Amino acid sequence: MNPLKKLLGQTAVYGLSSILGRTLNYLLVPLYTLVFKEPSDYGVVSQLYAFVAFLMVLLTFGMETTYFRFIQDHEDRQRIFRNSFLTVIILNVVFFFGMFFFNRGIADLLLFNDHPEYIILMCAIVVIDASSSLPLAKLRAEENARKFAIIQFSSIGVNILLNVILLLLFFDKDDPSKGVIYILAANLVSSLVKPIMLRKDFIQITFKIDPVLLKQMLVYAIPIVIAGFAGIINETIDRIMLKQMLYDPANGVTAKMADAQIGIYSACYKLAMLVTILLQAYRYAAEPFFFNQMKNQDRNKLYVKLMNYFVAMVCIVFLGVSMNLDIFRYFISTKAYWEGLSIVPILLLANVFLGIYFNQSIWYKLTNQTKFGAYISIMGAILTITINYLFIPEYGYKASAWATLIVYAFQMVVSYFWGQKHFPIKYNLRKFFLYMGLSILIYFISTRIPYGDHGVIKFVLNNLLIIFFVYVVLSIEGIKLSALRRK
Repeated sequence: MNPLKKLLGQTAVYGLSSILGRTLNYLLVPLYTLVFKEPSDYGVVSQLYAFVAFLMVLLTFGMETTYFRFIQDHEDRQRIFRNSFLTVIILNVVFFFGMFFFNRGIADLLLFNDHPEYIILMCAIVVIDASSSLPLAKLRAEENARKFAIIQFSSIGVNILLNVILLLLFFDKDDPSKGVIYILAANLVSSLVKPIMLRKDFIQITFKIDPVLLKQMLVYAIPIVIAGFAGIINETIDRIMLKQMLYDPANGVTAKMADAQIGIYSACYKLAMLVTILLQAYRYAAEPFFFNQMKNQDRNKLYVKLMNYFVAMVCIVFLGVSMNLDIFRYFISTKAYWEGLSIVPILLLANVFLGIYFNQSIWYKLTNQTKFGAYISIMGAILTITINYLFIPEYGYKASAWATLIVYAFQMVVSYFWGQKHFPIKYNLRKFFLYMGLSILIYFISTRIPYGDHGVIKFVLNNLLIIFFVYVVLSIEGIKLSALRRK
């Protein structure tokens, strides 16, 4: 079977669960911004999930990628799985008990002084999700996309259902903190669906670790953890820094006011998530696919063609959302959040660069030089923290949006040049600059047209420009519309 067709098929299945799941969660934004009339209340939720993202990187400990890499060179896949799985379980058990006993002090440190229960619920969610990550990775490695999708759909469905029931029927607008607890409780129950449906892997695991193999796996995994942790700093540290840096009671800036800025930023960030949804769906199938092509002599040609298609696709998503913000903004139910819509195109473009960087990153994974991924992410994290630290006091969340764009562009460029030195892949830079440049040019042209109050004309012209871009891509790639219809 053609490798590209195989990847496309797997992406469709994995992507269906990922895209539909992310879309359903995306549709929770109108619900959250409807019940949380004050952006500050939604800001609390956003901060908690920023910490969840940090902890997931730490507590999965790079074992998913490590598992995919090591099963390529070892016949005993079960032994690789057992070492990976037990490492994650032991780490999570130790973490949870530590957080349980010190939850109040941690809540004070994170400025959630009156709500230590937030910390316990958050940690329980992370531990369950992290512990389920290896059995889910095993399904991906076995190309059991159907079972993977069923588990993901089940968990997502429970989460959506509980959110709707709890927030619409039991939410008390006079006590929004209960709304935060409802959201965390719904997530906790939905997370439990995964180990229940994967119980066979949990029950049958034998507590036998191969010390020699584990050492080799940890050597490979630790740079990935560092890279992942630094990478998640780039994605989420802004929400944490916004509160820590804006909170200034001496000058009248309360924690609630800082939370409001985070709430506006986070709600508008969700509109940029469509690129991330596409990337996540692609990533589930692409990572094992890349490793499976290691022995293919034409692998570099495949990687180049994939990059061409990927860049074109994310550029289309960038144009589709940024040029139709007048429609997408209604996903945010309360107008108090709309003041942050100007950052959406910036964040969309930032996520385009992130997707390209992910595609490039295969060079250091295939060559077992994951340390370079750590170097790139650490440099990006330092740059992220520096830009946010310097400019948040004056520009607030707008500084965070620009920091995200600058850092992802920086990582993309650095990864390209290092990759060409250590694992040369002759990417088609002409297509890259054409697709990127044309999409940005089209966007700026649309912002300069004086539409006034003619919303219908704006919608039609903007989408004609998008269709023009799609036509250019299809023409360059030699894809005929008639061929697509036959497929």
